[in-house]
Amino acid sequence: MFSSVDDVCARLAEAGYLASPAVATTVFLAARLGKPLLVEGPAGVGKTELAKAVAQVAQARLVRLQCYEGVDESRALYEWNHAKQLLRISAGRDESWDETRTDIFSEEFLLPRPLLTAIRGDEPTVLLIDETDKADVEMEGLLLEVLSDFQVTVPELGTITATRRPFVVLTSNAGRELSEALRRRCLFLHIGFPEEELERRIVRLKVPGLGEALAESVVRVVGALRAMDLRKAPSIAESVDWARTLLALGAGTLDETVVRDTLGVILKHQEDVQKAAAKLDLAAL
Repeated sequence: MFSSVDDVCARLAEAGYLASPAVATTVFLAARLGKPLLVEGPAGVGKTELAKAVAQVAQARLVRLQCYEGVDESRALYEWNHAKQLLRISAGRDESWDETRTDIFSEEFLLPRPLLTAIRGDEPTVLLIDETDKADVEMEGLLLEVLSDFQVTVPELGTITATRRPFVVLTSNAGRELSEALRRRCLFLHIGFPEEELERRIVRLKVPGLGEALAESVVRVVGALRAMDLRKAPSIAESVDWARTLLALGAGTLDETVVRDTLGVILKHQEDVQKAAAKLDLAAL
C-alpha cells in the first residue's frame, strides 16, 4: 500500500490530509505488518478522516461500521433475509424440510453487514470501525475473531476467511476503556490537537481563500481556548469551521466583536461561551 513513511505523508497530503510524522509512521507500519490500527483521541481531530484518506489514496473501497450502544451481530456481521426465506418456504410446500432448509440457509438469503462485507471482499478494502467505544463490551468479543484471524463464522455456512485482508481502522473517543484483548491485536495511535504550525497548514488547506495572517489568528485564539478549563475544547474541525465562517462574513481580522458573535461556531456549550467571553484577551495573543 505504501513504500515508505515519506510516501504515506506525500500521498495523504494529496488527499487533503496533513499527517504528522507519528501518524504517517503508524499508518505505514499498520499497512506493512497487516495489523489493525486503533486510533484514539478527542472528537474532531481527524480519526475518521484518516481512514477515508487512506482509502482514497489506496484506491480502496471504504466499508464503515458505525458503532453505537446496542449494535449487535445482525448489524455488524450478517443477518438472514427472513422475508425472502418465508416466501421460499411458502413456495416449496411440497418439499421436505431438509430440502427447504438447505436452500434457505444459502448465500442467496444472506445479508452481509460491514464486517462480513470487508472479510469477503477480493478488492482493496479499508474497514472503518468508527467510535468503537460506543459499542457494548459484548461487541468486542465479535471483533476479536475478525481482528485475530480475519475470519467470520456463519454456523449455517461455515467459516469464511479473508482471501485479501482489509486495512482496518478502529476509532475511539475514549468514552470507555477498551479491553486489553482488543488493544493487543492492534497498533495504537493517539491523535491529539496538532501543533500550531501544522494546524495552520491544515486550516489553509481546508479553507483556501483564507489569508495567512487570519489563519494564524484563528489558530492562536483556538489554542488559547483549549488552554481554558472548558467542557468541550474546540478541535481541528471547529478551527476549520470557524475559518470558513470568518471567510463567509468577509472578516479580515479578528476583533472582539467578530469573536464574540461567532463563538458559537467553535464552542458548543453555553457555559463555555460565557467563560471564553469573560476570559479571552485578544490583545495578549
